[in-house]
Amino acid sequence: MEHLRKDDAALCPSAQPGAERVAVFAVIQGTATEPRAAYLDRLVPLTPEIAAMAAPVDPREVFRMSAPCASGGCRHFGEGRCSLVTRLVQLVPTAVTSTPPCMLRPDCMWWHQEGVEACLRCPQVVTHMYGASPQLAEAATPPEQTV
Repeated sequence: MEHLRKDDAALCPSAQPGAERVAVFAVIQGTATEPRAAYLDRLVPLTPEIAAMAAPVDPREVFRMSAPCASGGCRHFGEGRCSLVTRLVQLVPTAVTSTPPCMLRPDCMWWHQEGVEACLRCPQVVTHMYGASPQLAEAATPPEQTV
């Protein structure tokens, strides 16, 4: 398996298209209100050509992307943890009954932090989503940042 990482940073499974070393690991299928990730068998670097395949919509609506965890550079990161996945596990019902086949799992920040509970919710996560359930919308809202 090819790794795109140059360091030991865990991979964030909710990366933005502009992140450093960003790669696609799943394609969103289903509907706007019931999306499901179809996991790829390898990481595919997000090139301008691949991003353009999402047109006319935003690539964040079509692709699940990973990149090395931005840690303190991310609004969902604090106290050494990803608060996004913590809120997903606390607030959002599971989407599947068994862990989906995901090649990102060995390096996934969410897996290392929350284990199977994160994987059971991951297939319904869309980085930029219309029609999100109230639970998903609340989970995606970052905590207040203290200065």
